[in-house]
Amino acid sequence: MEFGLIIIVIIVVILALGVKIISQSKAYVVERLGAYHRTVQTGLHYVIPIVERVANVVSLKEIVKDFAPQPVITKDNVTMQIDTVVYFQITDSKLYTYGVENPVSAIENLTATTLRNIIGELELDETLTSRDFINTKMKSILDEATDPWGIKVTRVEVKNILPPRDIQDAMEKQMRAERERREAILKAEGEKKAAVLIAEGEKESTILRADAKREAHIREAEGEALAILKIQEATVQGLKLLKDAKMDDAVLKYKSYEAMVDVAKGNATKIIVPSDLQNLATAGTTINEMLDKKERK
Repeated sequence: MEFGLIIIVIIVVILALGVKIISQSKAYVVERLGAYHRTVQTGLHYVIPIVERVANVVSLKEIVKDFAPQPVITKDNVTMQIDTVVYFQITDSKLYTYGVENPVSAIENLTATTLRNIIGELELDETLTSRDFINTKMKSILDEATDPWGIKVTRVEVKNILPPRDIQDAMEKQMRAERERREAILKAEGEKKAAVLIAEGEKESTILRADAKREAHIREAEGEALAILKIQEATVQGLKLLKDAKMDDAVLKYKSYEAMVDVAKGNATKIIVPSDLQNLATAGTTINEMLDKKERK
């Protein structure tokens, strides 16, 4: 009775071992009697013990492999170290399991040989400036080569390019010289712009001063013209008043005599005597008579 119970327990345990719960993004490759039978994915599955076995557990996630630097030689015979990063995903679990021995190692070796072939066609300067070209070409070649292995290469990146030390020193000197040249150009352009701005400022300042001076002269001339105009208007107004008052020649001659007396009282050393001085005398007599008549009244 106990022996039978033990056998039952062993059978139950063996049957229980055949129950497989497969998580998300995993795939099991199942063999039956040593031959490929099926591929099972997420969920609850049963693998018949002894008869069937799980040959490989495959991850369906995208895998990233950073391969060690590889020595490569450029077209102009410069040896450098280049390391790459390959992104790939398993699309066919059966081909991945049976297509090639150690697929990751195979991808690494394929990457190294492909990289050597591509870099061998480029010179040093082209290699340093053609990362996108190298990445695209490597992805195309690797994706095509790994297709029979059930692998899809999604991306390839050149991580580091390390030229020899002497080449690096020469490149640093070249870069330093280029930076100094650019600095000198920028400095010269800055000085040129500053000189232009200063000249433009002086030009505008000169123009403004000239405009101000011209405006002052114009205002001064306008003022003088206005003063002359006012004087003329006053003279015209005075003449008009004299005319309206019916001033006769005797009065006018008297006024002229008064003007000459004022001149004589001044500091002038010369006096211009008008030719009609006799007439002025006559005018003076006439004026006296007029004054006497006014007193009698």
